[in-house]
Amino acid sequence: MVKVNRRIGRILLACVALTILSSATIGCEYFPESTFELANESRLPKWFSLPAGLTRPDVLVTMNYYVTPSDRVATFTLHDTKKHVIAKMYGKLKGSKPLGLNGLPQGPDSGYPSFEVITANGITEIIEHKKMEPIFYITDDPAVWKTLMGVEPSAGNPAITHK
Repeated sequence: MVKVNRRIGRILLACVALTILSSATIGCEYFPESTFELANESRLPKWFSLPAGLTRPDVLVTMNYYVTPSDRVATFTLHDTKKHVIAKMYGKLKGSKPLGLNGLPQGPDSGYPSFEVITANGITEIIEHKKMEPIFYITDDPAVWKTLMGVEPSAGNPAITHK
């Protein structure tokens, strides 16, 4: 009986170790910190392009934030109206916290709007959270870009492209 209990204990310990190792390996993709949907009136992020035959009202974009041991990341998924995945993009967030209009990190008691500077596929966009809700916006406001990035977006291409 004692041998059986030890064997079960070792098996449970191995399962726990395997679970922890698997979580560290695959990251937190299956456990987002928070999930948002792009506002209907907002343009698409520059790293997505619409497939032929679709218009902006035909698609939606969801965004998930994740905190990993080394940085903060976001995943963006472009869906059609039937929730079929068209494209997916991974981006890295600038800094350790959302930014305020003064360009400094927002604390937990800070108000809105708050901003995230996210670079995906070499293109930087600024995400705006106007209030506490599961909606986000892509901002092209020159004052916000100037404050957070030190540059103003161009009229033709508001996103910054890194080469």
